Amino acid sequence: MTIRLFLAASTLALIAAAPLPKKGEPAITTQTQRSGGVLTPEQTALGFESADLAFEVLPETQSLNGIATLVFRAKAPIARLPIDLDRNLPVSAIAIDGVPLPASAWTNPEGRLTITLPRPIAAGGRVTVRITYGGTPHVAVRAPWDDGMVWSKTPDGRTWFATTAEGYGCDLFWPCLDFPTGEPGIVTLHITVPKGLKAPSNGVLLGVDTLADGRTRWNWRVKTPNTYAIALNVGPYEEVSGSYKSRFGNSIPMAYWYLRGEKPQADKLFAEFAPTLDFFETMIGPYPFGDEKVGVVETPHKGMEHQTINAYGNEYAKAPEGFDWLFQHEFAHEWFGNQLTAANWDDYWLHEGYGTYMQPLYGEWREGRARYAAMMQTQRALITNRKPITQQRVATEEEVYEADKGGAGLDIYYKGSWMLHTLRGLIGDAAFFDVTRLAVYGRPDPKPGNFKPRFGSAKEYEGFVRKVTGKDYGWFFDVYLRQAALPELVERRVGGTLSLSWTVPGGGNFPMPVDVQVAGKTHVVPMIGGKGSLPVPAGAHIVIDPDAKILRRSVAIEETQAWTARERPTP
Repeated sequence: MTIRLFLAASTLALIAAAPLPKKGEPAITTQTQRSGGVLTPEQTALGFESADLAFEVLPETQSLNGIATLVFRAKAPIARLPIDLDRNLPVSAIAIDGVPLPASAWTNPEGRLTITLPRPIAAGGRVTVRITYGGTPHVAVRAPWDDGMVWSKTPDGRTWFATTAEGYGCDLFWPCLDFPTGEPGIVTLHITVPKGLKAPSNGVLLGVDTLADGRTRWNWRVKTPNTYAIALNVGPYEEVSGSYKSRFGNSIPMAYWYLRGEKPQADKLFAEFAPTLDFFETMIGPYPFGDEKVGVVETPHKGMEHQTINAYGNEYAKAPEGFDWLFQHEFAHEWFGNQLTAANWDDYWLHEGYGTYMQPLYGEWREGRARYAAMMQTQRALITNRKPITQQRVATEEEVYEADKGGAGLDIYYKGSWMLHTLRGLIGDAAFFDVTRLAVYGRPDPKPGNFKPRFGSAKEYEGFVRKVTGKDYGWFFDVYLRQAALPELVERRVGGTLSLSWTVPGGGNFPMPVDVQVAGKTHVVPMIGGKGSLPVPAGAHIVIDPDAKILRRSVAIEETQAWTARERPTP
């Protein structure tokens, strides 16, 4: 299919004369900045079957042109299409089922493009909308902690460009349904870039076309991508590639796109792909996108879990654990984020808690319990407990991720990870990984071809724990997910008896068993009803929870955090 994207000469001259946007420009509306949240009936009525997205990247003017052909299925009767698209990318034409619409048929005052259909679509019917748009997209201030375009230069002065959209959403550069369950069934991408540049992207490469003016068009196809996982990456890339023979019998293509002059570092990072993949397939299950690829691309921002084309910007940093934590973390999201996607941003911990827990788990896989313990303790000092991990309502991404908007912030990473660590110690390894496989794949026996990407929730996860263990652990999730403060273990030693009791926010039951080491021997105190006791010899040395299995209040950590805030205030 030949796609022509052009601007009139007069328009090009005006854009060329205009100053390039600075970081944070052009401004975006509150509507564009939000991702997720409560859906309208019109939004829930849309099933997103496919998207054909053609992009023209224009580095000289830091602008973007696009043609999006979207196919929707009506779950209920619809008369309008509410499609999210930043108003900084004005629409010039829309056609419905091949018939052009008059400009009066659509509006986009705040970043939700609303299209009035020529005729209503009945439930079960399909509609194809072709949207032609273009303009100056929002430039990120500090990607990936905020979102937008990242226009940069390589060390030798060539264009280096990337997109990030996790927080503000896909509507920053293409017309989409900007909520987690708005995933399209299949997306085809056509990315036209200047001569000499490459555009690695999601899924399988269908081919590269060379245009008459020397530019190239990169054509990709990806199945069921996460809404924020579509990514444009443009640069003078070089590539290292190979194939991984999975323990499940399939062969998986692997590729890393990097900048010129970095081959030694690139080869070392690429050498981590296969053992990391083996770890995940052994501990969790099959790589979810084995019929597409394991893809990583170097970006001018830190990183992001773009499905099958993860962004990497860690500058090949070295760490005492001996592997690249950022590569491993973003790769973890292929399972926790892309295969298993939270249906509601309120359950974002399913992505980030698990994604963060995978680094110490990999440390344990590589080196044993000492490395695992050291990495877990590093995470423990970063937990703040200011807000519950979940708020028990439909939330936007910002309302979860950003502490100043009432969210748990980084606790969805570190507290989520420690909650999983505690759950693993409570129910045992076999049950924990059975629960994890059910959450990721929806079945206990995943094999290539017998599962699809799925949506999950905290409520469903609790159900999986109950199903696998045969026990109700609501008390566990009540405290760790739905309360901010941590459980506190109160110790009292009188004579030859050690008495222990749990104090939890809300005063509920918390029968978390506790290991106690007495004179070098470890005993398990059951803590029925949140209380327990143990006879101890007079003068015996006692260590509570010697292997740090339980996420609980630590006065030492609280005092350290308070001291750090006073002595080293954030600039």
